[in-house]
Amino acid sequence: MKAVILDAASLGPDVDLAPIREQVGTLEVHQTSTTEQSRERLAGAQVAIVNKVVLDTGTLEALPELKLICVLATGTNNIDMPTAERLGIEVRNVTAYGTASVAQHTLMLILALANRLPLYQRDVAAGRWNESPFFCLMNHGTLQLEGKHLVIVGQGELGSRVAALAEAFGMRVTFAARPGNEAADSRPGIAELAPEADVISLHCPLTEATRHLIGVGLLAHLNPEALLVNCARGGIIDEEAALAALREGRLGGLGVDVLPSEPPREGHPLLDALSEPLNLIVTPHSAWITPEARQRIVALTGDNLHRWKAQRDGA
Repeated sequence: MKAVILDAASLGPDVDLAPIREQVGTLEVHQTSTTEQSRERLAGAQVAIVNKVVLDTGTLEALPELKLICVLATGTNNIDMPTAERLGIEVRNVTAYGTASVAQHTLMLILALANRLPLYQRDVAAGRWNESPFFCLMNHGTLQLEGKHLVIVGQGELGSRVAALAEAFGMRVTFAARPGNEAADSRPGIAELAPEADVISLHCPLTEATRHLIGVGLLAHLNPEALLVNCARGGIIDEEAALAALREGRLGGLGVDVLPSEPPREGHPLLDALSEPLNLIVTPHSAWITPEARQRIVALTGDNLHRWKAQRDGA
């Protein structure tokens, strides 16, 4: 059985591919690939292993020997799923590989914003501590997390792990109702919880119900000292509305690990705003990248290959 990895570089150079190699006869590894290159590189392969390379209708139809696509991620939006189903090509993804990594990153953002780290780092770099009339700077009020209210949207494995970490800091945690299903959900909706939230953390998928979930209307009802963190998907926050609230003192801090378009080739207002004296943190979709999480992707992909072979041989 021949397998081809199209974009191994997306996992980083320090990942051991042995769990995948053990499951296939031949493994061909490409660091990066375009959709156009994929047709040639996947010719004769039974298995395609891909992270973000787009495999569209034309590509899949040109690969009669392809039987399985292993996605090195949870999302499968880069695969033409209806075409894969029509052609009998199975698609298997991986889930829950980065729970610890993303939860840790989420708490890092909350802690840094609560302590106004972006503002104090700017002040220290500008020499303001050197000029202080006494031993410290305290011109930016900080937020003690103990006793504060964290509202989480998304009560899956990741949201639950963030809740456990926050509770270790003494925070009170409430999970919001699933957006779009508030009427059938016993939990309060995010609109109801927003006025009493000290921190909001998003751990839900981007859907029509969650697009701009945190928008102009909801931002208007937030405590002006509230912190907003998004390690889910870009677009769940109306980023420009949140930036306006931050600039106008209607939001205490904003931390995002995701943007609507990644990488942001055309730029983004949040990136431009990093030069301003704001309690703002933007990280480059790096919440998931601990070595343990990336190696876990490989291990889970090896498991997917093993199960697929067992299913095929059993049939």
